[in-house]
Amino acid sequence: MTRAKVPIAVFVSGRGRTLVNLAAQIEAGALPARIALVVGSKACDATTWAIERRIATEIAPRLAVEDVERLVREHGVHWIVLAGYIKHLPIPTSMRGRIVNIHPALLPKFGGKGMYGHRVHQAVLDSCETESGCTVHYVDDVYDHGDVIAQVRCAVEAGDTPETLAARVFALECALYPRVLAELFAEKALGTRDQALG
Repeated sequence: MTRAKVPIAVFVSGRGRTLVNLAAQIEAGALPARIALVVGSKACDATTWAIERRIATEIAPRLAVEDVERLVREHGVHWIVLAGYIKHLPIPTSMRGRIVNIHPALLPKFGGKGMYGHRVHQAVLDSCETESGCTVHYVDDVYDHGDVIAQVRCAVEAGDTPETLAARVFALECALYPRVLAELFAEKALGTRDQALG
């Protein structure tokens, strides 16, 4: 039995590596989704990638809640997936519990406004942490604050730089995010209660 493909909007701000990974997982049949819309906080590599593939794309440096509601309605979006999106996202009431993000650290540590990219990994190293990882969480009205859904950990190794740690964490993200999304989509389709994923 073929699983229905869930229409998602992917919000981006940069190179689009997470977007490309999600698309690859969809193509491979591991993630039962369809990228109905890509929204960029600016024109960037990620929006260029989407436009080249004829995916509906919006460049929106500022969004009001009414704008998000319109985009969701016009494109039939069921879930919003943040993929390196660094702006604050106003959340329509209809989408609460249907917006998720992945963060390159073990929240609640090393999250919040301005904590993205190599800044996160530098902060981990500066704090002499022995482990790092990534976190998938629901999005609420505060940066990196929503309920944690899943985390994966890795060791911080002697001699790590922000670049080497980032590469190791991103490899974890590429495996974790599509798996968690697939499980969330299945839970909603079955009408089951949301629960933390291991």
